Amino acid sequence: MDFKPLITLLAIVNPLAIVPFFIHYTQGFSPAQRKRTIWVSSFSAFVVIAASALLGLQILAFFGISLASFQVGGGMLLLTAALSMLNAQPAEARANADEVHDAETKAAMGASIAVVPLTIPLLTGPATMSTVVIYAEKAKDFAQLATLVGYGVFIALATALCFSLATPIARILGKTGINVMTRLLGLILAALAVEVMADGLHKLFPVLAQGI
Repeated sequence: MDFKPLITLLAIVNPLAIVPFFIHYTQGFSPAQRKRTIWVSSFSAFVVIAASALLGLQILAFFGISLASFQVGGGMLLLTAALSMLNAQPAEARANADEVHDAETKAAMGASIAVVPLTIPLLTGPATMSTVVIYAEKAKDFAQLATLVGYGVFIALATALCFSLATPIARILGKTGINVMTRLLGLILAALAVEVMADGLHKLFPVLAQGI
């Protein structure tokens, strides 16, 4: 069984790095509201991964985009995410000012902020979707595709666990500990991004593979 997709997804989603955001956005929430936010955000992350795995290739075909081109573009996006992580920032793009304001307004009103901005874009954004589509193309049969969707379940459970233990995690690891783990995962992600780009470039320019 190939665990590379799971390792890549864990590095990108990195729910540990989102723990401070979760704590910030759920300040003042009742235990029931916080629990609902945890499960909605976790399930939403699974939905994004599963939809990308099952429908991503069809969407590329509809727009006439070759997978090789998508691999190069997706690899560049992963590399950008890795560079952000090496600077101790979340892999996915931060929520913009409007999303932050909207989230804080919802939090003040007691509404759930699980989908935006926690799930999208903080947990699962363009880098996550690109990764899932690339690995979905590599799936040789339904079992491998189902495994990729199953990795989405694992990511959702990891997210739920990190958010459920957000307060003790933040207290034990602290900002420094979370930053160190984020940087280590960023280094792994950078290496995986280079592999994805190299594979796409070999498909676009077969002559490159002849010199290897």
